[in-house]
Amino acid sequence: MAEIVTMPKLSDTMTEGVVAAWHKKVGDAVKSGEILAEIETDKATMEFESYYDGVLLHQGVAAGKAAPVDSLLAIIGKKGEDISAILKEAASNAAPPKSETATSSVDPSGRQSTGSDTPVSPPKKDGAESSQKPEQKSEARTATSAPAPAPAFAPMRTATAEAAPANGRVKASPLAKRLAEERGIDIARVRGTGDDGRITKHDIESYLAGGMAPAAAQVESFTEVPVSQMRKTIAKRLAESKFSAPHFYLTIAVDMGNAMAAREAINKAVAPDKISFNDLVVKACAMALRQHPKVNSSWLGDKIRYNEHVHIGVAVAVEEGLLVPVVRFADTKSLRTIGAEVREFAKRAKDKKLQPQDWEGNTFTISNLGMFGIDEFTAIINPPDACILAVGAIMDTAVVKGGAVVPGHIMKVTLSCDHRVVDGVTGAMFLNSVRDSLENPVLMLGAASI
Repeated sequence: MAEIVTMPKLSDTMTEGVVAAWHKKVGDAVKSGEILAEIETDKATMEFESYYDGVLLHQGVAAGKAAPVDSLLAIIGKKGEDISAILKEAASNAAPPKSETATSSVDPSGRQSTGSDTPVSPPKKDGAESSQKPEQKSEARTATSAPAPAPAFAPMRTATAEAAPANGRVKASPLAKRLAEERGIDIARVRGTGDDGRITKHDIESYLAGGMAPAAAQVESFTEVPVSQMRKTIAKRLAESKFSAPHFYLTIAVDMGNAMAAREAINKAVAPDKISFNDLVVKACAMALRQHPKVNSSWLGDKIRYNEHVHIGVAVAVEEGLLVPVVRFADTKSLRTIGAEVREFAKRAKDKKLQPQDWEGNTFTISNLGMFGIDEFTAIINPPDACILAVGAIMDTAVVKGGAVVPGHIMKVTLSCDHRVVDGVTGAMFLNSVRDSLENPVLMLGAASI
């Protein structure tokens, strides 16, 4: 008996998948455990293995096309097996449901309306009247009652086309006509920029300034690309977060002078396993989350979850959008271990090799745009977290120390908080703990932490 293979749900946020490539063609033998296709989810492209032995009898989704989760992906069975009944059932399940009832009304002209834009054909009369006539009348009524909307703006045309309409008249303001006559300009050669190509005084002056040459026609252009599965999910999740969670923001400035010196010393001592400033931020946040568990939390509607483990998501930019792999139990890991994990995650994210377990389970998120020269910014909370930290660049600036103005290195960080879970004082105390660790790295740089 033929087996139906449906589009798998390969991540917790996946609602549809794209068949990136088929590894088997219709008619090929398939064994359980063999790669059947590559499926692009909202976060990665993953290999999908067959669960059945047999012959690939049907591909329900063409390569490069999308299909909802649980829809027909493929049919595997015996060679020559009749699958017409399966295809018919799948087609009926995929068809949109028809309305069981239709509301009707009569418009002022006496015609019956079903609530749609298409008028109902009048009832047929007894006799030999052609059944096509009512349909033709209906189409004519539709065409005349629903004229095509006029464009929002007139497309730009060449100068001669604009200045010389079919009726031979040139649209121009009286002042523009007088200036053209005084300067000996053939007004038909001037491109009008006013309404409906009307020539204005400015057009005449532009024509003169251009050395008596007609202005070159300009063409508007654009490119449209399909929205990727990843971008769809990013849009959905962040819109839900922004419009459902009441965000508020707290910004604090961190003196990174000691952190810069500590990082330089550590990298000399443990080369080639270099650590980054972002690794220091991850470690400082992990320690602060242990001190302030209310920040390490999630809003669940009728309850709040306070996580006792610290899993920090680190936002990684990829071509299609953003992925957030998770450094698990970050508070127990050394700086070198954190750095190695983040680098590996970033490489696998760009290669689309991350697995669901790599991006699930975050309790707090960090987004760092400092390496791109951004002074400071605010980030949208990454569900199910209650907070996200936005990290800016380390800026060389003047600071006051001991009553004197001296060179300094300041980094601004902004905490976005879900006010349903975290209050202002709680967020402020967390930020102060992060700043204390970064300004005094010795607090987090025990032997095991390096």
